[in-house]
Amino acid sequence: MSRPAAVEAPWMVLIGPAGTGKTTLGREIAARTRRPFVDLDAAADGYYAEAGWSIDKLRERITAVGRLAAEAEWEPARAHAVARAVADHPGAVMALGAGHTSYTDHRHLVTVRTALSRCPDQVRLLPSPNREISLSVLRRRCTESKGRSWIIDGHDFLAGWLDDPGTEQLATRTIYTRDETPAQTTARLLPGG
Repeated sequence: MSRPAAVEAPWMVLIGPAGTGKTTLGREIAARTRRPFVDLDAAADGYYAEAGWSIDKLRERITAVGRLAAEAEWEPARAHAVARAVADHPGAVMALGAGHTSYTDHRHLVTVRTALSRCPDQVRLLPSPNREISLSVLRRRCTESKGRSWIIDGHDFLAGWLDDPGTEQLATRTIYTRDETPAQTTARLLPGG
């Protein structure tokens, strides 16, 4: 009797709120391990199109119904993008933007959980085990690097991503970066670190 073929999947997936350093760490880890790096925020447009969405459509829906409602409408496309990217990038280091793991409709979280279940290492990044410290650090980073606080139309998206139970459930481990440099965190994330 033959054994089933191993399912190929990304080698490591980085998840967490905006501002946690997923892209920076992902690039560093990929370089050190000589693996490809995929930032789903940067690579998702084609996957969104397969599901009938685009960033332009998201902007139109934000104007029509507000950011919170538009984000909910966009959930099926985000979940589709995760599933497709996981299938398309075996062996890669992948960073998933905060919206790719945070869903109001449980069905979309199940889609993502199923796709990520093939990945051996799903790392949730946070600055600190203390929620208030994490939120403060993330807000400062997002404001400094992207010019946005993530408080939109009275809704605190950053706090929502930080507190999201679905993202926490997806993680195989949580790493607190504290005041480390990306190189120090990378060393801890790699096997034997």
